[in-house]
Amino acid sequence: MLYGQISIDCEVMSGTPVFAGTRVPIQNLFDYLQSGDGLSEFLDDFPSVSREASLAVLEMAKKSLTSQKILQQNFA
Repeated sequence: MLYGQISIDCEVMSGTPVFAGTRVPIQNLFDYLQSGDGLSEFLDDFPSVSREASLAVLEMAKKSLTSQKILQQNFA
């Protein structure tokens, strides 16, 4: 399944959500940011991921966490 810049395929990384067209887990981006590294460091370490794809995933996360409807559907 393709969700914008995110791909989920049981044949790729056992179904872990990855950046589309890569084997780079989405979780890696959030791990980098959580540890205090910036987007530039992430992109340097994972050259198969584009800046645009990274920003699109962050935008998806932002929309998910700032939409009352989505929050109520998923966390209420």
